[in-house]
Amino acid sequence: MKAGLAKAHSRTARPGPSRSIQSMLGNALQQHRAGQLSEAEQLYRQILEIDAHHADSLHLLGMIAHQAGRHEDAVELIRRAIAIHATGASYHSNLGTILQAQGKLDEAAACYGRALALRPDSAEIHTNLGNILQAQDKLDEAIACHERALALKPSLAEARYNLGMAQLLKGRFAEGWHNFEGRWLSRNFATPMRVYPQPLWTGEKLASGRVLIWGEQGIGDEIMFAGLVPDVIRTGNRCLLDCDARLKPLLARSFPGIDLVSGIDPRHTPEPNIAAHSPSGSLPKLFRASHKDFAATTSPYLVADPAERARFRAQYADGRRLVGLAWYTKNRNKGMERSIDLSWFSPLLARPDIRWVSLQYGDHDELERQAAAAGAPILIDRSVDQFSNIDAFAAQVAAMDLVITIDNSTAHLAGALGVPAFVLLPKVSDWRWLQSGEDSPWYPTLRLFRQPHRGDWESVVRKVQSAL
Repeated sequence: MKAGLAKAHSRTARPGPSRSIQSMLGNALQQHRAGQLSEAEQLYRQILEIDAHHADSLHLLGMIAHQAGRHEDAVELIRRAIAIHATGASYHSNLGTILQAQGKLDEAAACYGRALALRPDSAEIHTNLGNILQAQDKLDEAIACHERALALKPSLAEARYNLGMAQLLKGRFAEGWHNFEGRWLSRNFATPMRVYPQPLWTGEKLASGRVLIWGEQGIGDEIMFAGLVPDVIRTGNRCLLDCDARLKPLLARSFPGIDLVSGIDPRHTPEPNIAAHSPSGSLPKLFRASHKDFAATTSPYLVADPAERARFRAQYADGRRLVGLAWYTKNRNKGMERSIDLSWFSPLLARPDIRWVSLQYGDHDELERQAAAAGAPILIDRSVDQFSNIDAFAAQVAAMDLVITIDNSTAHLAGALGVPAFVLLPKVSDWRWLQSGEDSPWYPTLRLFRQPHRGDWESVVRKVQSAL
C-alpha cells in the first residue's frame, strides 16, 4: 500500500506574480486533496499560463493524470517537472509510483533510489521502495525497507501494514498478523474499521452474550476467513456472523450453530446480546500464529446445496471429466498480473477427455465472445450468475471433478468446499499463498502453480498440462 501523496516543492515564480501563484497553488492543493480533480487541474493550468516552468504544477498535473489512469501523460508531465527541479524528492517518488503501475519495476526502483538520495529520512519513500522490492521478489530487502520506515516513523500505518503483508508472505505469521492490524489506519484500505460500544474480542470465553464476527474486504477474503469460524465456536462462545448478504445461504448451511446477519450499523447494534466483536481478518492473529496452527482448519468447511450440485452434474455429464475454469479478475490493484488471456489455455482446452465449464464471473455475452475469439470449447451456463448468486455458484463449483483458476474468489470457494483445484499464480503472489511451495495452508485440496518468471504463463500452463 502506497504511503502518502505528493508534497509540493514550492518553487519561487517570477517576482511579479509570485504571491498570486502561491495563493492559487494553495487553493489547487486543497481541491486536489478533497478529490475535486477537475477544479484543481484548472488551477494548475492557470498557474502554468503565468509561469510555464512552474514545476509543482507540472508535477501535480501528472498526479491527476495518474489518478485518471492516463499513465503516459503522467510520466511525461512529471519528467518535465524533474527537468526543471531535479531535487524534488516527491517528484522522483511519485514517478516511481506511476512506473510501478505500468509494470516498469526496475525504472520505478531507480526513481525511489533517487528520491531516497535526496531525502534519506523519508519513511514514506522507504516503505514505497519496499513495495517495489517485494514486487521484484526481493522479499528480505523489502522487509528491511519497511522496518527502516517504521524506525524513522513508528506511527506510519502504511509501513506497518506493508511489513505485515511481507511477513505473512514469508510465513512469519505471529509477526505478520500483529502488523497486519496496521490496515485500519492505512489511507486506502478498502474496509473501514467499525466502532461498537462493545470491546474487541481477544479470544476469551465470554461470561455472557455473543461474539460478533464481521466480514471485511472482498468475497474471497470473507470465504477464507470463514474457515476460522469453527475455531471461534470451539472457544465455547455463541457467535453472530455479519457477512455479505450473497454469502448468507451458503454460510447458514455450513455453520448451522451460528446466527447470520448482514450489515449491522456500527452506530447502534439492533442485534441483542453482543458482548464483544472482531473483524474476521483479525481472527488468524488469535488462531493461526504458526504453521502448525493451520492443522486445526476444518476441511472442507463450506457445504454446497447437495440437490443443486447433483443437478449440475447431471446437466453437464457426458462421460468426460468436468473441469471448471476461471481466468480473470477485475481486482483494481492486481487484476492485470493475475489474469490470463483465455487463448493461453489452448493446449488444455484441446483435450478430448475433458468437458470444460466456465466458472468465470462476468457478462455472459462477453464471456462467449472471449471463448469464440480463443476458439475455446467451454460451456458457459447462463443460468448461473457467479457474482450475484454465490450459493448457486458454490453448487456449480462443487459439481466439478477439478477446478483450474487464477487467484480470484473461485480459488477460495473451491478450497473451502474441498474441491480439488489448481491455482495459477503470478511470480510474486498475494500474501495468502506464501512465497513458495505447491501447498496452501488455508486449503488442503489446492495445488499452486507459480510463474517461474514474471509474466510467464506459458510455463505455468505446461505444468498444468502435465499435472492433468
